[in-house]
Order: sequence, then C-alpha cells, then structure tokens
Amino acid sequence: MRVAVLGASGYAGAETLRILADHPHLRVVAASAESGAGATIGSLRPGLAAAYGARTFVTHDEAAAVDADVVVLALPHGASAVRARAAHARGQVVADLGADLRLRDGADFTTWYGQPPGAPELLGESVYALVERHRAELAGARLLAIPGCYPTATILALGPFLDAGVIERTGIVVNALSGASGAGRALRDDLHFAEAHGTAHAYGVGTHRHTVEIERELDAQVVFVPHLVPASRGLLVTAYARVRDDALDPLEVLRASYRDEPFVVVSPTPPGLKDAVGSNLCFVHAVVDPRTGWLVAMASIDNLTKGAAGQAVQALNIALGYEETAGLTRAAVAP
Repeated sequence: MRVAVLGASGYAGAETLRILADHPHLRVVAASAESGAGATIGSLRPGLAAAYGARTFVTHDEAAAVDADVVVLALPHGASAVRARAAHARGQVVADLGADLRLRDGADFTTWYGQPPGAPELLGESVYALVERHRAELAGARLLAIPGCYPTATILALGPFLDAGVIERTGIVVNALSGASGAGRALRDDLHFAEAHGTAHAYGVGTHRHTVEIERELDAQVVFVPHLVPASRGLLVTAYARVRDDALDPLEVLRASYRDEPFVVVSPTPPGLKDAVGSNLCFVHAVVDPRTGWLVAMASIDNLTKGAAGQAVQALNIALGYEETAGLTRAAVAP
C-alpha cells in the first residue's frame, strides 16, 4: 500500500520513514517537510540517504494530494485534525502521531490543550492505538490515534494490575524519564546542549498533557511527573501504587498479561532507559516493596519507536490485515 508521511523531517516522522524503508507491504510515496520542502531526504536526515536516494521532501499540501492508501500524520498538536478529517473523508487510512484524536471527550482536550479539538466529530470514531489493549478494535480500523510515549510506557506498566484489581485506582505516582528527542525538533532553551547535558529536570508537574490520556485509558488517578534527561532517545517509567492483595506476585501478573505479546518483554530485573532503543520493544518489570507493601512497576521503551512511529506501524499492520510484526524489529541497539 502507498503511504504519505506528513511532517517527515521531525524526529517521529523521520523514524516513520526509517521503519517504512524496509516494510514488506507499505511503500512511502510522499514525505513532507514544510520548511524543508525541496531538499533531499538524505540532506536533512543523512541516515535515510541510502534508503531514499535523491527523493525530496514536498510541502504538506503536496503530500496530502498524492494518491495514497495510508496517511501518517507526524505534525504538531492542533495541526493534524484538519488533515485527518480530509484524509478520512477521502477514504484513506489515517494514523495520527499527535494528540488531536486521542481523547474521547472534547472538553478534556480543551482543558488540557488550551484549545477546542480541531475535528470533534472524529473523536468518537478514532481507535486508541495501543495495540496490546485495543488489538480487536484495530482490525479494519480507518482512523488510528497513536498514543503518546509517556502514556504507552505507563499504561503497559500499570494496566495489568489495574485490570486484575490488585492495586488501588487512586494515589498512583508516576515518575518518568525521557530523552530529549521526545520534545521534538523545535528550539527551546532547555534543550540546548549546555542546558541539558549533565543534569535532569522535571517539567509540566501537575499540568502535563499526557496525564489525562493516562487517566482516561486506565480509569485511575495519577500524579504524573516527567523528567528530561541528557539522552537523545529512550524512556523509563517508574510507577508506585498501593496494593490490595498481600499475596500478589507482580511478575506473574505481567507474564500472564503479556505471554503472547511479540513486543513486550517481562524482565526479571529493572529495565534501563536504553534497553529498548532502536526497537519496538517495551520492557516491563514489577516488585512489591516488602517494607511498605507498595507496588513498584516499571517500563522502558524507545520514545520514538514504540512511543511513536513503531507503534503506528504496529497498529497499521493490524488495521490493514498484515502480520503484526511486519517491518518492525525486536532487537534493540546496544550499547
């Protein structure tokens, strides 16, 4: 099938191009970069030069006009809704890597994003494309809302325990660490090398937009605290919750939930920030602290792969009827 990728020069968009370059069933026919239109893909993204040769980026409008079966939107929040509406009306399958289609309630979007949803009529139609929890809904789906990177790791870490009713749904604390690529390519003072190197800092405390996404998907209350760390990519979540079942075996709960999942690895030891980098894997681990009785659940992903582009391709594979693992690697880059 023919794929157009809008916003393909950004980190998530370029990761989409990287994955699709070797996909057996999906072929990129257009890649847009509004400020880089006319430049070769390799000149802006040297790592893609061999895969895409002399092909050039086009404008968003040009990419949207191409005859494509699938449209992947890797645009800033607020910019993809109109594009999604138009592509959906044309009968194209849409995968939106942004937040515009993730929330079912338009009021939630207005509250957390400071503006009304750009295509409110699509919120009830889109499928929240976290495959491990919505696989059945994704089969044949035409409108895919790709989850955020922080919610992906948090939901995969905590979901099995909430589903089993063995932890409390309130008072959950989530500490998360992400590499700088999670913030995108836009210039910000805190992303300059001199500001980010050798330090770490929390941001969006109590106000981060992914909070509502986590809470709505898990039907739980969380205190979510993300941190920027001096790494280019990788994401690590550590979540704390009060246990209801004193006999809880947390690793067995995870193994039972993810036994047949091709991209979730139940690790016997706490995962590291870099363990999944370059792959579509999610490493999960959990223990019950013997002194306090609290559950400590952890998850590690590549924020650009399982947290964005890889998850989109995984969901598209299911929506289009391909093998779920097509074009995706289960081998991470190490060290």
